[in-house]
Amino acid sequence: MQASVDATTANITALPAQVLTTDAAIDLIRKLHAKYGDLMFHQSGGCCDGSSPMCYPRGEFLVGDSDVKLGEVDGQPFYMSKSQFEYWKHTQLVLDVVPGRGGMFSLEGPEGVRFLIRSRIFTDDEIRALRAAGRI
Repeated sequence: MQASVDATTANITALPAQVLTTDAAIDLIRKLHAKYGDLMFHQSGGCCDGSSPMCYPRGEFLVGDSDVKLGEVDGQPFYMSKSQFEYWKHTQLVLDVVPGRGGMFSLEGPEGVRFLIRSRIFTDDEIRALRAAGRI
């Protein structure tokens, strides 16, 4: 009986990543990192570039108390505004790359591709684990 309780607890306490990347996104991140140095991402919430993941040289986009760090993508921090996070907190984001023009302020613009967010809703167990850890 004790072993099954431990296994259940381990499953519930394992925290899912709030942001993941595809292999294509990692390749582009590494290409941009080689050109520009350390990077950072901020999930845009609208305005000029819609709701696109924006890539900047680290430190060129100021984050503060109104932003939430969701995690890192290939070693580069990924943020979202708190207000937008309230809407998306039950969702795992997957950073991907597709052909097209990126946001006008995002570093991938000249590369002929753009970052794109795909998503999935966390399972009930994942939501419980994230709540228990104070992540949502």
